Amino acid sequence: MRVLLVTGNLASDLVRESACGTDVLVLDVDVAAFITPEMLCRAGPRGYDLILIPGAITADFRGAERILETKIRLGPKHAIDLLSLLPRLDEVELSTTIPACALLEGKRRQEAMADLERLEAEAPGQLTIRGVKIGGSSRMKVLAEVVDATRLDDGALGKRIRYFEEQGADLIDLGASTDATPSSVRRALQTARAVTALPISIDAVRPDLILAGIEAGADMILSLNAENLPQVGRRVAEEGIPAVVIPGPGPISIEENLERARSYSIQAIADPVLDPPLMGLTCSIERYIRLRRDHPDIPLFFGAGNVTELMDGDGPGANLLLSALAAEVEASLLFTPEHSAKAAGSVHDLAVASRMMLLAKERQTPPKDLGLDLLILKEKRRIQEIAPSQEVVEAGTEHPFQADPAGSFRIFLSEGRIMADNGRITIAGERGRDVLNSLIEQGLVGRLDHAGYLGRELERAEIALALGRSYIQDEPLWQRKVK
Repeated sequence: MRVLLVTGNLASDLVRESACGTDVLVLDVDVAAFITPEMLCRAGPRGYDLILIPGAITADFRGAERILETKIRLGPKHAIDLLSLLPRLDEVELSTTIPACALLEGKRRQEAMADLERLEAEAPGQLTIRGVKIGGSSRMKVLAEVVDATRLDDGALGKRIRYFEEQGADLIDLGASTDATPSSVRRALQTARAVTALPISIDAVRPDLILAGIEAGADMILSLNAENLPQVGRRVAEEGIPAVVIPGPGPISIEENLERARSYSIQAIADPVLDPPLMGLTCSIERYIRLRRDHPDIPLFFGAGNVTELMDGDGPGANLLLSALAAEVEASLLFTPEHSAKAAGSVHDLAVASRMMLLAKERQTPPKDLGLDLLILKEKRRIQEIAPSQEVVEAGTEHPFQADPAGSFRIFLSEGRIMADNGRITIAGERGRDVLNSLIEQGLVGRLDHAGYLGRELERAEIALALGRSYIQDEPLWQRKVK
């Protein structure tokens, strides 16, 4: 198939470098996105099966297709993406409205999701909890804990559970607070059962709370040890409820407690306990390796939240690495509470990471180029910079403030939306551009510099919303780091 790449002056070198020997037509316009159908028709390229125009173009090229008698489709937005697109042209149905890079990304994701669905359907699990496979070669499942669930009212508890379900949790764990009572445990389970069909566990070590959870229909129990097993072990076994077994109390090992649980014929899930960074993390991984070697038939519980909650660092990369460690020790359950603000999003991170690990194992590759990723603030490929086309004039740094006669606005976030409030009216939206356009359309902005300021602040508010960060007007989203 003969293919022609069309571009403008500024990007011409980058396109040629990424063209893989494909013909390149450079039209007399600096910015490739401003290429028009008339320009292409005047150039009159002939003899091609496909003409790829820049993915940022929004003009309609159907007329040019008829004149040139050649199929014209959108290529990628950035030249560097030609390297991945051109070898796969036969695999992607290109579009006249959607850039090829978006189509290619979508195709990779569709392929990944189809593979995941097949792998999970074919995988044998070591046990099944309310239809969810645990262990075996099935995907690691994410258990999201609602901390102090017994203290929350029904509305707050339901909201938290629905949030975790939306984020990709496979099971919900209800954490019993220190002042929990059997009746509060039963109420929490009843509320949870009303809002989700996911398996629900009760997280407690007190025997009376565990028994209350069993009576209320818990699907799994956290956590059994040498102290509570004599009082609840027989009941757990009779109900056939899987239970997470932990070490302790004191020096009693996980192996000893697993033997106790086995004596009751309990379906055990072993938690060797993942220790926090610099407090035994490496040694705890060694415990996981030993337990997997000695007890290959027992699913492993991996408390990723023990690490992410106890270090000041961004979560996605940490959760991805923890998931890789969990996959190497063949863990079955990834556990996190999202208790602190810095750990927000951990359920989503682990849900994505668990899928990446399953795909990577199947394809026998590191967890990259899978169609799924956890790149949030980093980028996979840096887009090459374009040199300025003319003399550069340095921007001034001193600009005297002049109040807008139309008034000022307070910008803030509320209930997942951006708010712009001038004391008389509040404009709300999920995108900064929508809020700004509405302010201008309603005549609420009177100066260009004020419009520019509002645009900057609304965009920062939108970024904060997307990242789950707090937003305060005129303050940076994050502190500049000392070099």
